[in-house]
Amino acid sequence: MSISTAATPYGTLPPASTPSARKPVSLPRLQEMRDRGEKITMLTAYDATFAAVADAAGVECILVGDSLGMVCQGQSSTVAVTLEHMAYHTKSVTRGLRRVQGTTWVVGDLPFGSYQESKEQAIRSATVMMQAGAHMVKLEGGGWTTEIVQFLVERGIPVCAHLGLTPQTVHALGGYRVQGKTDESAAILKRHAHELQDAGATMLVLEMVPAVLSAALTQELPRCHTIGIGAGKGTAGQVLVLHDMLGVNLGKNAKFVRNFMEEAGGVQAAMAAYVKAVKEGSFPDDAIHAW
Repeated sequence: MSISTAATPYGTLPPASTPSARKPVSLPRLQEMRDRGEKITMLTAYDATFAAVADAAGVECILVGDSLGMVCQGQSSTVAVTLEHMAYHTKSVTRGLRRVQGTTWVVGDLPFGSYQESKEQAIRSATVMMQAGAHMVKLEGGGWTTEIVQFLVERGIPVCAHLGLTPQTVHALGGYRVQGKTDESAAILKRHAHELQDAGATMLVLEMVPAVLSAALTQELPRCHTIGIGAGKGTAGQVLVLHDMLGVNLGKNAKFVRNFMEEAGGVQAAMAAYVKAVKEGSFPDDAIHAW
C-alpha cells in the first residue's frame, strides 16, 4: 500500500484530502475480524507522522503506550511516565490520523499512578485520555482492576486490559520475566482474564505468557480480543513496540521481536511486512514462545 505525500517545512505528510480506502476500525469491526479468524494488528506510535504511516500500512490499532518512557524519554522503565505525557502523545497521534483521514483504532495507556487510587481517579484519568483522542484506554493487572474496568465500561469508556508481564509493576515481578509458567500462576492469570471479560474489557494484551496458555485463553474469551506480545501466535492479534520492530531501540531486542526493517525498503514497507506476517501467521514463531 502506498501513500501520497505533500511537502511541509518538516518533511512530507499525506495531504488532508487523501480519501480512505478502508472502513474506520471500531469495536464491532474488531469483533467481526475475530469471528472470522482474521488476525488483528497493533503497533505502538507516539507522534503524528508514524501514526499516519502506520495507518497507511494497514495497521488496525495504534497503541499510544507508556513504553514512550523508554523509547522516547530514555527512562529505564515506564513508571516515570505521567498522565500529561500520555495525553500529549495521544493528541499528537490523533492529529496525524486526522491529517490523513485515518481509520485506525487508538488505544491509550493509563500510566502508573493514574488509576490505582480509586475508581474516581481512574475515570478522571480515562476522561483525559478520551478527550485527547483515544478510542479506548488500557490498564494493567487483574483482580483489583476488575471493579475499575466495570466502572469505566458502564460509563461508556472501552477498556483494554493487560495481563502477564505488566511493565508498570516490573519491580514487584522481579524483572522482565515470563508469567504464567507454573500451574498456580497460570490458574490465577486465567481467573483474572475471565473476570476482566465479565467486567466488560473487550481487548486483552497478554505479554510474555506461554503460547499454550495464550491460545487457550483466546478460545475461552470470545468477547475479549487477546493481543499477544511474546505470547505466541494463538492470540487474536499481535502488538509490537514500533522501535523494536524497526530495529532502532536503545537496548537489546527481546527474543520474540523481529526486525522488519532488515528486508524492507523503508518504514512503511516494514510496517506493511509486519501486517502481512501477522495476517498470514508467519509471525510470531511459537517455537520461541514455548518458554
